[in-house]
Amino acid sequence: MDVQIHWTYMTPKKQEAFLVSDWIDAKQALALADDFEKTGRTKTIEFIDRNGTVWSKKELRKLLEEIAVEPHEIVVYFDGGFDHETSQGGVGAVVYYKQNDHRYRLRANRKLGEIKSNNEAEYAAFWFVMQLLEELGVHHLPVTFRGDSHVVLKQLSGDWPCFEDDYNVWLDRIEEKMRELGIEPAYEPISRKQNKEADSLAQKALRGQLITSRTELTEEG
Repeated sequence: MDVQIHWTYMTPKKQEAFLVSDWIDAKQALALADDFEKTGRTKTIEFIDRNGTVWSKKELRKLLEEIAVEPHEIVVYFDGGFDHETSQGGVGAVVYYKQNDHRYRLRANRKLGEIKSNNEAEYAAFWFVMQLLEELGVHHLPVTFRGDSHVVLKQLSGDWPCFEDDYNVWLDRIEEKMRELGIEPAYEPISRKQNKEADSLAQKALRGQLITSRTELTEEG
């Protein structure tokens, strides 16, 4: 989790200066804040995360303590599939994360109705991922999202515009949930070959094979 430090510094002549740091890791920011306060010239100090949330030292320290025992170091793979004959969709997701010094892989899929296209299935797959992250208790953390739908990822990152109303509904829903959870997203488009696991889950969902499983990974895994 990255934050900026915002603090008011008091000079020996009682002049005030408002200062803002670069984006730095929250743990490092807290350590720096402690050093600033040791000078006796720090009048106010607070922290701002990338979503614009303001934290006091006490609040930020408590948040980091909570995060330490919750899922973190999260990488997500997602994919969506579409059956033209039935107009049904299948979505698949694989979530890799660390918790309590153990590494895990969560695999899940779902079958959906009333999907109009393969592109819409990809948006639905990303929304499915957001629901999984919320269920895992992920909040105020960086998350890496990987998928072979470059359109979805580029539109979420703001690199490409979206002109379709139906797709904008999905984007708005996803972005609202992203803000609600305080997630700091990193979007990484990948090839279909690199996304085989999520694709397989989406295809199994279309065939009615529903899966939800969590596996603890070994060093080799």
